[in-house]
Amino acid sequence: MIVNYTEAGWEIVTQRAHGLLAAQIAQQWKQSARTKRWTELLMAIAEHDDAQIELERNNLLTPQGGPVDFKMKVFEQRHCTQTMDFALSKSRYIALLCSIHLDFVYGAECMHHAQGRAFLQEQKKLQKRWQKELGMSLAEAQRDYRLLEWCDALSLLLCQHGNQPEARAIEISKGPDNRNHQLIQLADQTLTKRPWPFESSGFAFNFETRLIPQLAFKNAAGFRSAFPEAEVIEKRWTFKCD
Repeated sequence: MIVNYTEAGWEIVTQRAHGLLAAQIAQQWKQSARTKRWTELLMAIAEHDDAQIELERNNLLTPQGGPVDFKMKVFEQRHCTQTMDFALSKSRYIALLCSIHLDFVYGAECMHHAQGRAFLQEQKKLQKRWQKELGMSLAEAQRDYRLLEWCDALSLLLCQHGNQPEARAIEISKGPDNRNHQLIQLADQTLTKRPWPFESSGFAFNFETRLIPQLAFKNAAGFRSAFPEAEVIEKRWTFKCD
């Protein structure tokens, strides 16, 4: 889960809500730049974090009793295996992109983690196999994955309040066009992207957050009880081409 500390308490964005926002972003992509497996790509973007079901985990709290933010998590074999099982049950293409994503997220960490290193080495073999079976080149797979990673990065920025005031630009990531993209908050509180990669000149995104006033919990069971009772707040951002 994505955890933000606010004056009113913990603002929680689930990994699945974050994935749904990433898919909304991808859905606005220019028609001319969409791939031949567009529906599968949207599914991969929306569901790449679906194995992260927050309340099913035990490591929900920090030593101080606050909720654990996703950046505090380390490689978990169970999570990664479930991610791949879910993805492969849909299609090899979705599995290919999710596999590349796991390598992107955990590659550096797993260099010093025997179990994780073995897992990612096996994923490399599977990636080559799936590319061959799908008739995809490495360049095509990497291009499609860059859109997933880019939409993931922009979604995370929005979920973490990463947009900056006073029209200060913040870098998102390199898109499938291999160019650097920036997010900018305009004076009227709308957002824009430079360069503009979308089909429409303006649209809105929304995602749900949960507000938990209690700052510390004695145990994970207490957090699990508070989570479904939390106030649900819909956040909305309007994007426009400037």
